[in-house]
Amino acid sequence: MKKLNLLIPFTVFSTVALIVISCAINPVTGKRQLMLMSESQEIALGISYNPQVLATFGVYDDEELQKFVQARGTELGKISHRPNLEYHVKVVDSPVVNAFAVPGGFIYLTRGIMAQLNNEAEFMGVLGHEMGHITARHTVSQQSKQQLGTLLLIGGMIASEKFAQYAEYAMQGMQLLFLRFSRDDEREADRLGVEYSSKVGYDAHKMADFFRVLQKMSMAESHGGIPTFLSTHPDPGDRYNAVNQKASEWQSTLSMPEWKVNQENYLRLIDGIVYGDDPRQGYVDGNVFYHPDLKFRFSFPSGWKLENSPIQVTMSPPDGKALILFSLSQQKTLESAVDSTMAQYGLSIMGSKRASVNGLQAIIVQSKQVSRDQATGATSTTLVLSYFILYNNLIYVFHGVSAEADFNTFNGVFNSSMSSFARLTDASRLNVKPQRVHVVRVQRSGTLADAFNYYRVPRDKFNELALLNDLELNSSLPAGRLIKIIGE
Repeated sequence: MKKLNLLIPFTVFSTVALIVISCAINPVTGKRQLMLMSESQEIALGISYNPQVLATFGVYDDEELQKFVQARGTELGKISHRPNLEYHVKVVDSPVVNAFAVPGGFIYLTRGIMAQLNNEAEFMGVLGHEMGHITARHTVSQQSKQQLGTLLLIGGMIASEKFAQYAEYAMQGMQLLFLRFSRDDEREADRLGVEYSSKVGYDAHKMADFFRVLQKMSMAESHGGIPTFLSTHPDPGDRYNAVNQKASEWQSTLSMPEWKVNQENYLRLIDGIVYGDDPRQGYVDGNVFYHPDLKFRFSFPSGWKLENSPIQVTMSPPDGKALILFSLSQQKTLESAVDSTMAQYGLSIMGSKRASVNGLQAIIVQSKQVSRDQATGATSTTLVLSYFILYNNLIYVFHGVSAEADFNTFNGVFNSSMSSFARLTDASRLNVKPQRVHVVRVQRSGTLADAFNYYRVPRDKFNELALLNDLELNSSLPAGRLIKIIGE
């Protein structure tokens, strides 16, 4: 949850109202195909996306790293199938291991994937893969298919009787923006990633190595399951073999004297990168959510699951019969925040009152939303309890949502959580620091486990950090080898 970025209106999804249907030559295949968007429209769409993506995720604050990814993107773009397209590459502030592209030449890599990569050749393979989606115009076809559904989910209703399903989607946050490509598209992007990275002299076998890491991550409980970059892609085992084969073919064709890996340069570049969730953007301890940067705290019900996404904080019980959403209004006054929210979500006010929440000005509103089932014509009513709280010239908004029949069951916990919002003054909570990647040299020859012991890495972190280094604990390392460890 980042400052001032909690509730960005995703009007971008409705920007492509006019679609030009024409036949054009696909830049990669050379074949004629139906295009639903001209290149100028594609670029315009990317330009409209970009500020909202950056506002939602936040740009990762590392000028040297940003210059590096942009320079490599420019280099790769010149030998791509669309060399005249201007490519824009950014590292965004998310711990999720992911990279994604949107139409018009815009590519985003999370700090999570930058921390997981171990050399420049791996990075160039991933960058080439995402560029391949753009050059082959995969992003254009997928955008036209998805824009309506994504608009409805992110910009639409907050109230639904299918609360468990909605909570699951809401917790994914901006993952909805990561376009779902077909397996054929993904395989084509893999081939293009190998081709592009090989043509600028990098060892594309390292791209295959990264797919092996993703496969390990999918089985590692410490990473919470499949990373986003893998979840909608073909099987990583198949990709590993296919990419290795293509890498060998391109190396045989190009016959360069050597193939760049640039491990030390890359590791030095990411030394100090934030690793995992950044507590400065909000963290949970017990049943309390703390936000050091914005200096507030609130409690949430025992047994409920809390998910802190860039757009909002979502809390839901195991049975999925209710939902608490917490976000930041873009309005300047409490009254305008109430009015805009009611209009945005089609809510009818049943009652409202001014209140003081731990010394802060607030307006409490109860409202309802009546929806009609398109198939049966039956209507259903959802009730919403909302708190609008003014603090440090910002307006924070809670919504407690449940079906009308269940509302009395949850009304008490809604009020309890929302009324717990308060200033955060505890110095120990305010001064919490994120974990960072620290690149260190192995002091004497031995195993990776020996090196971890030397640097006093906690035993319960051994497997996680072995994966972070793409090594085994019994891997033999020479003195002077660079490895990654984690600390403040």
